[in-house]
Amino acid sequence: MKKSLVEAFNIERKPTKTNYVSDYEIFPDKKLLDDLRTKIVENLIDKEIPEDKLLNQFINDEIDRTIEGYDLSNLERSHLYNLIDNEINGYGPLTELLEDKNITEIMVNSPKEIYIEIDGQIIKDESVSFINDEHIIRTIERMIGPMGRTIDATNPMVDSRLKDGSRINAVIPPLSTKGPVITIRKFRGEMTTADDLIRIGSMTPYMATFLEAAVKGKCNIIVCGGTGSGKTTLLNILSGFIPDGERIITIEDAAELKLEKEHVISLETRVTNYDNEGEVTIRDLVINALRMRPDRIIVGEVRGKEAFDMLQAMNTGHEGSLTTLHANGPKDALNRLETMVLMSGLDIPIRAIREYIASAIDLVVNIERMSDGKRKVTSIAELESFKEGELELKEIFAFTQKGLTNSGEVDGEYTLYNETVPKVYKKIATRGITDIDFMFQK
Repeated sequence: MKKSLVEAFNIERKPTKTNYVSDYEIFPDKKLLDDLRTKIVENLIDKEIPEDKLLNQFINDEIDRTIEGYDLSNLERSHLYNLIDNEINGYGPLTELLEDKNITEIMVNSPKEIYIEIDGQIIKDESVSFINDEHIIRTIERMIGPMGRTIDATNPMVDSRLKDGSRINAVIPPLSTKGPVITIRKFRGEMTTADDLIRIGSMTPYMATFLEAAVKGKCNIIVCGGTGSGKTTLLNILSGFIPDGERIITIEDAAELKLEKEHVISLETRVTNYDNEGEVTIRDLVINALRMRPDRIIVGEVRGKEAFDMLQAMNTGHEGSLTTLHANGPKDALNRLETMVLMSGLDIPIRAIREYIASAIDLVVNIERMSDGKRKVTSIAELESFKEGELELKEIFAFTQKGLTNSGEVDGEYTLYNETVPKVYKKIATRGITDIDFMFQK
């Protein structure tokens, strides 16, 4: 049975490694390259692959037919072939960007407007482009299809992941008035341990030792920070401190956590189908996780009604739970947590909510992306007390910025506040963990 190239797009294929140069230096006539690529891609889409031809042979024949009459060098022809190969075996124009380990974020604003982030700096990449809006949408569909997600006029926004763990967000008209937009936050597989964060200056060895003891001591921890600050990376590293043998339930919108543990159950939300049915939310999964005999519950990010259920889990014997929260610091994180609990629709006085938070949360860890693009854990604070209707935080570690170096890097220092022994020290010590004794015993 014949199959079209559209069907072939959905066949699982190992991306072809090429010597592709992601600029137009080897193809002097950029307009000609774009025209040829457009003709080949558009001609291939609706064609059927003959049964007696391999896919690569079929592509080669189509390229030969299209460039007949053009005087192209072998290098130019190879460059053109690699572009088409990326359409078939990869993710089109984004293939090489996704493979580049120096790129941490990819932003597609329009067919000819693609930005990338390298070392915290956002730059426009003039070397890659899409043919048109339909080309972008087709690429989005190929990216999210394996995860069971769809995007169309009735469902014009999607949040999903790629197989390597990279996070993809896509928005199409009518929500996006400019046309289809893609934002990809690449999974940084090289940042998997606390030693990696210490090596790049994101935290100190003391901070790593303290956080490891806190996780092992079953402290309930919130990781907060802004967009792109590294919350998920830090959460993944903290999860690695969980002792082997514990049953861990992870809950995420799009599974990004990569826990190297034996007993892990990963749950992922589900969006509505075409009949606007079948949605499964973070809150649904948190409630269900309580029935799954978890030792630890890890929620990728709380942002709504599920905050109350998460606090309830922390307050009812599921100690050592971890989550992230979008906020601009520890105090802001607690304020946002209050607001989220109010969103649950329960008629609870603010004072009661704050008492509930105080009894559930042990530590708030803040991570920031600094002005030089580097990430730093800027605060580790404990929720010390609840006095006169207010939640009180006490910093245990903090980063203070002094200024910038001549090269534009953030200059500052870390401080350990050990004049008084934090409350969590006792909680950690009662579990027989003595790794941080030297920090607080005079």
